[in-house]
Amino acid sequence: MKKQQFVVIIEQDEDGVYIGKIPDLPGCHTYGNTLEELNKNLGEVITLWTKVHKKMPEPLRFHGVQIFEYMPRRAYA
Repeated sequence: MKKQQFVVIIEQDEDGVYIGKIPDLPGCHTYGNTLEELNKNLGEVITLWTKVHKKMPEPLRFHGVQIFEYMPRRAYA
């Protein structure tokens, strides 16, 4: 079986926990206290996602990452 690559968006919350989201697999996300634990959990959650959905999607073509600056036109209370 051919290996697949997925883009994973990794964030770190205020407690230092790493959260990984996989845009190619809607609703597929997991966490870990370390990056090593997150990577292990990502493998498990991808396996579970594919078992539930009974398919392996074609990965999206990764285009890039961009910082978008937004300035609201009015202040919110």
